[in-house]
Amino acid sequence: MFCHQCQEAMKNTGCAVAKGVCGKTSEVSDLQDLLLHVCKGIGFWGAKLAAAGTYDEAAAFFVDKALFATITNANFSDKDFLAWIREALSVRDKLRAAFTKAGGKVEGALPDAATWSAKDEAAMRAAAASGKGGWMEIANEDVRSLRSLVLYGLKGIAAYAEHAYVLGKASKDLFTFILRAMAALVDDSLSADALTALVLETGKFGVDAMALLDGANTGAYGSPRITKVKTGVRGKPGILISGHDLRDLHDLLEQTKGTGIDVYTHGEMLPAHYYPFFAKYDNLYGNYGSSWWAQGPEIEAFNGPVLFTTNCLVPPRESHKSRIFTTGVVGFEGCVHIADRVEGTMKDFGPIIALARKCAPPKELDTPQGYTDEIVGGFAHDQVFALADSVVQAVKSGAIKRFVVMAGCDGRQNSRSYFTDVAQELPKDAVILTAGCAKYRYNRLDLGDIGGIPRVLDAGQCNDSYSLALIALKLKEIFGLADVNDLPLSFDLAWYEQKAVLVLLALLYLGFKNIRLGPTLPGFLSPAVAKVLVEKFGIRGITEAKADVAAMMAGR
Repeated sequence: MFCHQCQEAMKNTGCAVAKGVCGKTSEVSDLQDLLLHVCKGIGFWGAKLAAAGTYDEAAAFFVDKALFATITNANFSDKDFLAWIREALSVRDKLRAAFTKAGGKVEGALPDAATWSAKDEAAMRAAAASGKGGWMEIANEDVRSLRSLVLYGLKGIAAYAEHAYVLGKASKDLFTFILRAMAALVDDSLSADALTALVLETGKFGVDAMALLDGANTGAYGSPRITKVKTGVRGKPGILISGHDLRDLHDLLEQTKGTGIDVYTHGEMLPAHYYPFFAKYDNLYGNYGSSWWAQGPEIEAFNGPVLFTTNCLVPPRESHKSRIFTTGVVGFEGCVHIADRVEGTMKDFGPIIALARKCAPPKELDTPQGYTDEIVGGFAHDQVFALADSVVQAVKSGAIKRFVVMAGCDGRQNSRSYFTDVAQELPKDAVILTAGCAKYRYNRLDLGDIGGIPRVLDAGQCNDSYSLALIALKLKEIFGLADVNDLPLSFDLAWYEQKAVLVLLALLYLGFKNIRLGPTLPGFLSPAVAKVLVEKFGIRGITEAKADVAAMMAGR
């Protein structure tokens, strides 16, 4: 095992032991590497077919789901990955046969990913255990670093593309890029400059993926609006839904109407409350708990079943494992998995509802001192554009001196209290723009407002960082600036997993510079690659809250 894709990688280098910090075993980690190795082979043949005018959306979407399944805290099941490897080999060989039948020829040696095969499960396990497809096969650390940036960016794209896909929105250009980029990851002829260009191109398609999902979500559920979300409970049995998939929430709410069962959001599902479509469901009661890493004690207190729709699953405690349900690409041995929906129908959440009927209502969680009893959000781009006149006037009058983007991921490390400290340290003429679960570090602090404009503007899930970029670009236009970096705007981002890597690449593609990133810079960056990011884009690590706030307020 060698995995360095998340911020908690051991010693900020990589997990290379029997079990990673996230909880996945070395066996699962190695199988994930092998699955992606075969998917690079799918990319190799799929990109060649696409270049010749033959596009296989099913194959492209399979690669998308495989990328998504390997995101940190998504799937911990070796059986799932063995099944996906078998399917990947079948998909890859079908594309190879189609290319050959069409008269296609390949000059030079084929990459191993395009040809490797295994006759049975034992051979798959042996290949995975040998490190096939893993990072240690790449000797050059700069090449390894650049390929890591691309692959982890692709995982972010895959997550957002999958959410859009289930809502009926797909992009041929996006899926074709995924195939082409996966093929590039096994192209040893690419120079460092070519890989660097691919990194930025990944950022470009990251913007496209977030725009696609934004359109899918708003098209299905309306544009987010300013909403106050309850954090308490009422005396009914409940179902807790976590993750990011709004379609799953929709299905669950429809099936629990009139049952006397309340549905509560958790983690990254909180922003669902901001979409006007869901306001019609009185069985959607409120948000329970906080960030993904605190789910253990929160699930204990909830009493009822919990549905994980996407990544952010922590290996469950035995005391509540029987109440954990997974769906989509999420999986954990011993937890009931809800099958994918048949086209034109809803997923069958009957087993979850049946269990909820037998469970006690959730316990009230304590509200820490200084925290509010509700959460205010819904400040996506359309809503902020509607407030543009007020925001511009506040800037011109000096009431707002600076905007600080504090988006991204939360995590369990104590060092992440830095982001709470920054929120409290920022002067009262600074406004925080946020998206993603990083906001749980400060979204219930009573930070007040500026002329009726809340000092924390929550755009939504991590993919809604797209809204924050649009807001910044709109302000640039309103103020007639030549460069978005001339805005009174600073970035102080938190990262944990690969969707945050994609958001960073998207921001770099859009031209944003001087971004602070923490709690640490990614461990998969080689010194040379890190130097390029620092010198060309001004990427920097966080330091201490008071010093960073002073620097940001001074425009540094």
